[in-house]
Amino acid sequence: MDEDHFEEPIVDLERRIESLSGVGDDPATERQRQRLLKQLESLRSSVFASLTAWQKTLVARHPRRPYTQDYVEQLVEGFLEIHGDRKYADDPAIVCGFGTFRGRAVLVVGHQKGRDTKEKIHRNFGMPRPEGYRKALRAMRMAEKFRRPILTLIDTPGAYPGIGAEERGQAEAIAFNLREMARLRVPIVVTVTGEGGSGGALALGVGNRVNMLEFATYSVISPEGCAAILWRDPARSREAAQAMRLTAQDLVRLDVVDRIIPEVTGGAHVDPVAQAARVGDVLEEQLRELDELSAEDLVRARYDRFRRMGVFEIG
Repeated sequence: MDEDHFEEPIVDLERRIESLSGVGDDPATERQRQRLLKQLESLRSSVFASLTAWQKTLVARHPRRPYTQDYVEQLVEGFLEIHGDRKYADDPAIVCGFGTFRGRAVLVVGHQKGRDTKEKIHRNFGMPRPEGYRKALRAMRMAEKFRRPILTLIDTPGAYPGIGAEERGQAEAIAFNLREMARLRVPIVVTVTGEGGSGGALALGVGNRVNMLEFATYSVISPEGCAAILWRDPARSREAAQAMRLTAQDLVRLDVVDRIIPEVTGGAHVDPVAQAARVGDVLEEQLRELDELSAEDLVRARYDRFRRMGVFEIG
């Protein structure tokens, strides 16, 4: 089977199950439906147990994958969204706001891609402009002022490379966020929930803890972009994905990521509610750990964490 269409048997089985729904209370039909549901669970487990790096990239981009607002809806009470950077405009590609996470007041900042065509255009497909990063930093400084932990959720192909964004200082906005996040005197927990694309992701990614969902990706460029640059052939994106070491399993081994959050069988899009609960459990645990550190220790530990990256020994 084509590497791109690995989910087709799963989709076909889901359709067969759907066709049996609402048929009636016939015992034979219900037995068949239950048998197919067990078969579906087994098929999902076997397919997702051996995904390639490229297939994990496709899962990370799944159109039904939960986004920041889905996690906020499940995990945060009384969420109050913040808009605008007080310099230019609001950027809907980044959502940020305060709320209560399991009894704790927090700031949540994350990318938002959009579902239907209209919302995708409104959200710019989750690709922030400079005002998005400036809005996020404005909210983070407010969180520091009121001593609120910061939770960031990353899911973006990358920062928007349009002319307007470049004219308004896209690179400077990203670099400024990196520096300022390193200095914030409150706990920061980062979770890559889908695509972690380049500086557009890293601008929200400087944390005391960095997590990745099991089938998320995190890299300096997309596999298509890498293939186009190295081989002048975007069709070699599958080869590039394997070489780039962009999966959660690769990045834990490289000490870029601290923890992999397991996904529900078949990927986070299969059961966003259950997936949010898994993410919430990890965030709660890590915030408790960071409660033990002083503001100075938080900054020092964050600095040391990122300075360790890229260290190697010559044998």
